[in-house]
Amino acid sequence: MKTLAFLKPSQEVTTFLTKAAMVLLATVLILSAILTVFPFIWSAILSTRDRSEIFSTTISFALGDSLAINYQRLLEIMPFWQAMFNSIYVAFVGTTISLLFCSMGGYAFAVFKFKGKSFLFAMLVGSMMIPPVLSLIPYFLIVQFLGLLDNHIAVWLPFTTTPFGIFLIRQHVVSSIPKELLEAAKLDGAGEFRTYWSVVLPLMKPALATLAIVQFVFFWNMFMQPLVVLNSPDQYVITQALRSVQGIPNTPWGSVMLGTTISLLPILITYVCASKQMISGLTSGAVKG
Repeated sequence: MKTLAFLKPSQEVTTFLTKAAMVLLATVLILSAILTVFPFIWSAILSTRDRSEIFSTTISFALGDSLAINYQRLLEIMPFWQAMFNSIYVAFVGTTISLLFCSMGGYAFAVFKFKGKSFLFAMLVGSMMIPPVLSLIPYFLIVQFLGLLDNHIAVWLPFTTTPFGIFLIRQHVVSSIPKELLEAAKLDGAGEFRTYWSVVLPLMKPALATLAIVQFVFFWNMFMQPLVVLNSPDQYVITQALRSVQGIPNTPWGSVMLGTTISLLPILITYVCASKQMISGLTSGAVKG
């Protein structure tokens, strides 16, 4: 017993190891944050330089003086602001309708009891493991059959009801909304839709904010689906427009980097506006009591 007591680390050693672990963790987190943000900062720096400076062998973090030229060239090589408007339209409409459909589906799975509910929910969760690329050909054939080729409806409508969205809302309702509240609403004479719209939907704000960010980023970053169904340059979303100029001779990479930097702003604004609610939605139900 005395030997074991002798081998036990002292309080000073334990405190030192704890502080060392905290410093190591902070260092790893800071480095990870820098590695994550650096590509976006580097893109913004390159947007101020011309082609020769971009391909220079000298590494410099100084801003260039070609921002105005790159912006003018950007408007010449693509319908940039039209593509930005198209992406904003697709992302905004798709996200709004997705919030409605996914909240209704998640609420139904959480509250209602019906035959085959567990089987349907298991299929819903299992479908998230299917790679999206496998559905591209059926997706194109369905869009072609419906006559929606070269139409923005074909870009956002098929992806408004997502398994992840329904799963997220269902888990939030189960963990954060008491059944007594729903029963009280029914006793007051509220119907199923009135209970959903007036009682449950306002309490879904954290989960809806999380889903809004996820869906907005998804619609904004979409590339394969618009590439399959959109053919006209005036219908291009921003990801298509930026990709379409990378094959021209002497690609003006400064203009491409400028367009990429500007296209990041809507995502950044969306995250800043909804980040607090997103964090609350991700942690809701994690602690009970």
